Amino acid sequence: MQNNRFLPFTRRDCFALGLGGAVAACAPGGVKQPGSQGLRDIARAKGRDFGSCLGGAAFRDDRVREIMARECGVLVPENEMKWAALRPDPASFDFAAADALVDFAEANRMRLRGHTLFWMDSQWFPAWLNEYDFGTRPASEAERLLRDHIRTVCGHYGERVFSYDVVNEAIEPKTGALRDNALTRHLGDAVIDIAFDAARQAAPHAELVYNDFMSWGPGNAAHREGVTRLLHELAGRGVPVGALGVQGHIGPGASDTTPEFGADDEAQWRKFLDSAVALGLDIVITELDVGDQHLPGDVSERDDAVAALTRKYLDVMLSYPQTRYVMTWGLTDKYSWLRERWPREDGLPKRPCPYDDDYQPKAMREAIADAFRAAPARA
Repeated sequence: MQNNRFLPFTRRDCFALGLGGAVAACAPGGVKQPGSQGLRDIARAKGRDFGSCLGGAAFRDDRVREIMARECGVLVPENEMKWAALRPDPASFDFAAADALVDFAEANRMRLRGHTLFWMDSQWFPAWLNEYDFGTRPASEAERLLRDHIRTVCGHYGERVFSYDVVNEAIEPKTGALRDNALTRHLGDAVIDIAFDAARQAAPHAELVYNDFMSWGPGNAAHREGVTRLLHELAGRGVPVGALGVQGHIGPGASDTTPEFGADDEAQWRKFLDSAVALGLDIVITELDVGDQHLPGDVSERDDAVAALTRKYLDVMLSYPQTRYVMTWGLTDKYSWLRERWPREDGLPKRPCPYDDDYQPKAMREAIADAFRAAPARA
């Protein structure tokens, strides 16, 4: 996730909630299932799947957990598997928060995604990593540190995690160049090869994903071209990338740009997707939400506009049989990261998710359902 604030689910939170209680509260026998189909059921009828991130305050909310258990077939921890959550220092790992989410997912028959084994934006590194002393053989030490992290995380979860965002956001969006950070300074672009190789060795069963937030429209060409170039280079070197993760932060105010999605935009976007699937990659939508920064203040009008963009976007994405599942970045507006990012000029709270602050389904939820219903079936 680009510019996502980091709000870790702490060990104290785990104890306050109670790991066993967190699971029991939404175990299969304890969740009241509605009469209507969940989004995962609608998606699975077409050979796809649906899910969302979960973590932090949302995980502590009984009603969010209930919606999650009803709607989702896939769960990804919002922040709890990132380095800043797992690695309090170079020698330690703290899996308590992530384990609580994994247990909850399994109790509610959800598959698990891991996010992320290596986020290349250094502003989201733990402080110790940015200040780390790599010693007299810095390249060797950088590789050891990265491989050890990936081996430990993948080893801890074994086959409980079916998919990993191995590398997240490697490309500078304005230039299309590789990001600079404490590891790339010693390893260069080999850092990506090493990360995927380590993940393949540690999780031979798993889908290995390159994940990024590239989009369409003005100002996004360098980002798309940089990701396309990276994917082709990795394929040429035999790096085991299995899928392209498309974050899907769309709409005016889902980022610091305001892309539309007209015919020319769709053509640019399809060209980008076509280049990825030509490499044999699957596509996964990993972090869908819709910004409404410049949409009307009227709630009904705004929700309809968000739903319309959601439907148009998903119709394009699901037209590709390679698109295997759709993940939203949160289910309820109440806990969306966009509430504090790029605020609306009128001061009204953003409404970027399928459910509102009162846990009621919105037009966006129905747009997702309708897009799955209309999508071609996958084998």
